[in-house]
Amino acid sequence: MAKINRAAVVAVLATGALALPVQAQAQTVSTASASLGAADLVVNGEVTQAGPIAPCDVAGPAAGASDGVDVGADTEFGRGETNCARAGDGVSSAKATGQRFETSVLKQFGGPTIRVRTFSAECRTTTNGSSGYVELGGVSGFTLPQNIPPNHTITIPGRAQGDPPLAELVLNEFTAPTPPDGSLTTTALRIKLFPQGGPASGDIRVGTAACDPYGG
Repeated sequence: MAKINRAAVVAVLATGALALPVQAQAQTVSTASASLGAADLVVNGEVTQAGPIAPCDVAGPAAGASDGVDVGADTEFGRGETNCARAGDGVSSAKATGQRFETSVLKQFGGPTIRVRTFSAECRTTTNGSSGYVELGGVSGFTLPQNIPPNHTITIPGRAQGDPPLAELVLNEFTAPTPPDGSLTTTALRIKLFPQGGPASGDIRVGTAACDPYGG
């Protein structure tokens, strides 16, 4: 389910769930973690890495904050914060909230500058699973659909017809193990460079939260 809230597109992720035997559940505790993002890129042979940025975890630190991080010369994360907590009833939650992400890494290949004014990713454990939620607002360089299904993918085409795509943008990325075990990781935006091969590789993740009802 999704709704428009001002300039933001808000989407609720699908949940992952697995019912474990009662004895197994009693021996485990839920976990949750979050970060403002991360980058692991190779562009024209040059390696650029950063993150996780301002991470939090229910095991500590419970909160993180950043005044902004430059990732190489082409990518910037603005201010943001993360918060992780485990309540008295055993429910764990994590949330990352940030602003003014920008990357121009694709410009040298004829692609757009990608900007996100605000973003967030959060998750929460349930009795036998997890739920996730993301928000993106004020974007440019790509078009947000009114409703964002999990793993909605936008392809950035190559400079000329027949050229391999410059990137894939995955909005509302949802990943869970197969078979499902109740855990999930959700990312507001993931940018995959040259998914079919080319002068650059790697990815940038913007806003990530992970939850596991049986994590420890």
